[in-house]
Amino acid sequence: MSIDPIRNIVIVGGGTAGWMAAAGLSKHLQNMDCRIRLIESEQIGTIGVGEATIPPIIDFLRLLGIDENDLIRKTQATFKLGIGFSGWTRPGDFYFHPFGPTGFGMGPISFPAYWLKMYLAGQAARLEDYSIQATAADAGRFMRPVHAPGTPLNKITYALHFDASLFARFLRGFAEARGVLRTEGKVRAVNLRGEDGFIESVTMENGEAIAGDLFIDCSGFRGLLIEGALKTGYQDWTRWLPCDRALAVPSQNAGPPSSYTLSTARDAGWQWRIPLQHRTGNGHVYCSGFTSDEAARDTLLSNLQGRALADPLALRFVTGRRNKAWNRNCVALGLASGFLEPLESTSIHLIQRGIAMLLKFFPDRSFEPADIDRYNRIFEFEFGRVRDFLLLHYTQTQLDGPFWEHCRNIPLTDSLAEKIELFRSHGRILREDTELFPAQSWLYVMIGQGIRPRRHEPTVDTLDDAAIAANLTDIRAVVKRCVDAMPMHQSFIDKHCAA
Repeated sequence: MSIDPIRNIVIVGGGTAGWMAAAGLSKHLQNMDCRIRLIESEQIGTIGVGEATIPPIIDFLRLLGIDENDLIRKTQATFKLGIGFSGWTRPGDFYFHPFGPTGFGMGPISFPAYWLKMYLAGQAARLEDYSIQATAADAGRFMRPVHAPGTPLNKITYALHFDASLFARFLRGFAEARGVLRTEGKVRAVNLRGEDGFIESVTMENGEAIAGDLFIDCSGFRGLLIEGALKTGYQDWTRWLPCDRALAVPSQNAGPPSSYTLSTARDAGWQWRIPLQHRTGNGHVYCSGFTSDEAARDTLLSNLQGRALADPLALRFVTGRRNKAWNRNCVALGLASGFLEPLESTSIHLIQRGIAMLLKFFPDRSFEPADIDRYNRIFEFEFGRVRDFLLLHYTQTQLDGPFWEHCRNIPLTDSLAEKIELFRSHGRILREDTELFPAQSWLYVMIGQGIRPRRHEPTVDTLDDAAIAANLTDIRAVVKRCVDAMPMHQSFIDKHCAA
């Protein structure tokens, strides 16, 4: 049978999601006779506060062939080695969730397994001391990986902090240079085909009808196409993730930028701090059932390092996801597909993942149900596992107060309950299928949130304790020497990619 190819793609909405989609599709479909048109209105503001990313963003930039230093200069970016969590278990406590691998195995025995045995026996340092990312972040240092066999300098893993509005502007230039047509204006109506309910076209306020074969909904929380037109439905996850509001405000820098995102627990939620070259991004995610908007605003503004540069931007949201991210000939990306608060900086990654999956299952005009169903199952699974990872932070805590007591009593999902119990029994962590976070991430957060296994893995006893201790001492010493040789984060930026 002959293929009836997609000839016209219409992206509704700009911002980070829309221009990431335009950039990714224009690059990967450049040899197809396929027109891409993006509709956005300057009268409709974008959220633009998602400034922290995770390491897959570097893969996205490299696949597009983007010069990383150029992008960093033009988006006022800094480097990110992980996330620091302040006061999430008890007041004054701090732990770090770093990127990249930690330690190395001993034969078939993994680093987490033998570290846990010694840690439970009081014979190992804290987990962060064996990570080059965590140690460098603590010292305010950074460098990209270099060829240094036998050292962790080979595997330095990082992401970026950037100004999301500047990032969208950068990608707009990239996409338009590859033929993407931008249309300014608002969509007045979405027109469906009578025979199958597929989207046929959208009508602009000026009366122009824009037809398409494939529609990408990047219209934000309202989901103009996926929900407004196709009535896809939304799963409300506030029973697991109760925060429903956020305030965001930029502030003046108060010193050299840290090489990590800081998340600080507050009475009814948490506060982020994201350093950029020209300013610091700040925000307070909170639950309106446990604090007022005025109190949340006071909490945010009284905990800034530098002077606020604007009035806080207020956001309201419902955590959850669409019943289907792909419905008929419409794929939702970004906030149109669902929302999980930015505690682990996953929002931009989920956009990137949606684009990658769309390219993997890229349709023709037949829109085979098997492709769509598989896309939606993957999306459902990955979204659910990110939800579980966030839920782990909220439920495993000893903080006082009505909000945190409520969080401790949130019923766990079956998948999270199984993960916690496997860890509590023998320190085991299993990564399933395509879930985002590796075993190491779960290890850092479980240990950081105060979960301790009852016993170690039995197979670790095949190793000699003295050999394990020597390995741990060596890893820690090598990590320290490597970090001592790294430049300061600000110095690296000044040399390679200052805005």
